[in-house]
Amino acid sequence: MENHVSIIGIIVENLDSTEKLNELLHEYGSYIIGRMGLPYPKKNVNIISIALDAPTDIINTLAGKIGMLDGISSKVVCSAK
Repeated sequence: MENHVSIIGIIVENLDSTEKLNELLHEYGSYIIGRMGLPYPKKNVNIISIALDAPTDIINTLAGKIGMLDGISSKVVCSAK
């Protein structure tokens, strides 16, 4: 299956879910190119972007699992290649 470069944008509104989020990111770590996290105390959220090089099914599975965590939302942007 062909790999795609993608970004998963994550908004964390419930800090109690960050341990589970980090476990998922560790589980899929072999596909992660890099990550950046920004706290935004003004709105009491954390913003995380994850860059991936992975098959589409892996990208969608990870984003879906992240989105199922309480107080965490995610969206994916994929390259055509």
